[in-house]
Amino acid sequence: MLDITKLSDARRTLLEKYLRGNLPQSATPGQIIPRRTAEGYAPLSFGQQQLWLLAQLTPNTPVYNECVTIHMPGSLDVPALEQSLNEFIRRHEIWRTSFPVVDGLPVQVVHPSLKLTLPVVDLRHLPEAEREAKALRVVTEKARVLFDLSAVPLLRPTLVHFNDEEHRLFLTLHHIIFDGVAIYQVFLPELRTLYEAFSSGQPSPLPELPIQYGDYAQWQRERLQGDVFAEQLAYLKHQLADAPTTLELPTDHPRPPVQTHRGSMRPFGLSRRLTDELKALSRQQGVTLYMTLVAAFKTLLYRYTEQEDMLVGTATAGRKHSEMLGMMGFFLNTLVLRTDLSGNPTFRALQQRVREVILEALAHQDIPFEYLVKELQPERNLGQNPLFQALITLEPPLPVLPSGWTLTQMDVRVGTSKFDLYLELDDRPEGLIGRFMYNTDLFDASTIERITGHWQTLLEAIVRDPNQRIADLPLLREQEQEQLLVGWNATNTAFPENKPVHQIFEEQAQRRPEAVALVFDEQTMTYGELNRRANQLAHRLRRLGVVEGAETRVGLCMDRSLEMVVSLLGILKAGGRMCRSTRRIPESAWHSCSRIRRLPFC
Repeated sequence: MLDITKLSDARRTLLEKYLRGNLPQSATPGQIIPRRTAEGYAPLSFGQQQLWLLAQLTPNTPVYNECVTIHMPGSLDVPALEQSLNEFIRRHEIWRTSFPVVDGLPVQVVHPSLKLTLPVVDLRHLPEAEREAKALRVVTEKARVLFDLSAVPLLRPTLVHFNDEEHRLFLTLHHIIFDGVAIYQVFLPELRTLYEAFSSGQPSPLPELPIQYGDYAQWQRERLQGDVFAEQLAYLKHQLADAPTTLELPTDHPRPPVQTHRGSMRPFGLSRRLTDELKALSRQQGVTLYMTLVAAFKTLLYRYTEQEDMLVGTATAGRKHSEMLGMMGFFLNTLVLRTDLSGNPTFRALQQRVREVILEALAHQDIPFEYLVKELQPERNLGQNPLFQALITLEPPLPVLPSGWTLTQMDVRVGTSKFDLYLELDDRPEGLIGRFMYNTDLFDASTIERITGHWQTLLEAIVRDPNQRIADLPLLREQEQEQLLVGWNATNTAFPENKPVHQIFEEQAQRRPEAVALVFDEQTMTYGELNRRANQLAHRLRRLGVVEGAETRVGLCMDRSLEMVVSLLGILKAGGRMCRSTRRIPESAWHSCSRIRRLPFC
């Protein structure tokens, strides 16, 4: 096992890069990805196969429509940009690939050519205050249109002019042809390189790719065998044996029987100061920033669920070979992180537990997630994802381009969610930014707003004192504390000074006899029923000798229940005084208890 605490800062940085997909592992003999020799169709990679299957299960929902925005300041040569986009599509076969079904199986069909005309939306004629909203309406409408996986293109670009010096290229793509690492580290820098060449009348300076995504998919299929994979699968089966596959998050609404994948997102940003303090804490503990963020996310979930054994998903870049670094396509693999949170550890201790889990998961990352699910055969529920329902990722860093071109993924809301709760984080020079994507069948926007505040409060508390135990770290923001401690306790109500409480209750029962007065577990009782039963008991006590005005003491011994409230009101209506005990007194002690023996009615 690699001991991160003994790594130098430089080596820890290399590990961080690998975790984000910036750094490939050295290929061993026999692992170099070859060009496909057979003509015809290429198979889907395991990751693509999962996305294709999910698309068939949700044919009317754009679950895997993903949106990215390229911000391009300065003057813009639109024909050169269109030429650059089409050259990029020519270079990368996966962006001119469709996925029809042939002989009962989905396959990759690479089209010889695909040339797009770049749609342009010019908003310079609108008042400046209206342009942003108008642009988002236009591109959101396009982003929610379903893709036909059996046809090309599987991307839709839209260029928007905000003014002469501000332009944005909005892209909607199906996830089956790209991943976040590729967009950040391949698409953005290559598009800028091509644009600089074409806008100055020069040819493309980029060399041809040694292999294409179809070659990788064929190679992946052929190598998923042998002793290495058997060992990895055996480890994962042992690691996840008897793990709880449901995260018991409190929700605003009951889970529907079948997932609809309706969703939304709540973006947020962390200050540069807090981001730097999280990085400093990570260095002190000998862990990566990603490991610290996973530990914090698990702490947040633990505080909501009190689950000490928890599965959370994450994604690995999957680019273990140098040939993959310059390729477009879907290489991500989902990993399942099982963490033991028992014993209420300090946050520092939890960081070490999470570190061990992540390193073990990376050492066994070659098993595709869909293959793992098939082997584990967890109990399937159409209303939730298998194995885990919450996921966290940290996106790779953006390349620094002198042109000022940047990329964001949080502008357009497609209105879907792949998981109950998905925390996506992005390390930017100005500080961490992120978004909570959530299932709107389960959560209201106000709840996610509170969760976002709790996340930020938790991170502040962690950097302030990481030696606190995870159950003691504060979550509530100042306004929530004020509401909880002051607002919800401001219950003073003016009642008539000379009217007893049971008479006030009777008046309410007469006004609203059908209204619910009591709720206990699954039981309810209306005001009318409660008043009727209390009256019956009061008459019974009067017959037994309770005299109104004499304050006769009546013993009451029962557990908390609807009947306890009936008894209390009945005693008050009869004119008695209640003396309450509990059932915890042993039966044998009742007749020897002097206090109880002195009660006239017990």
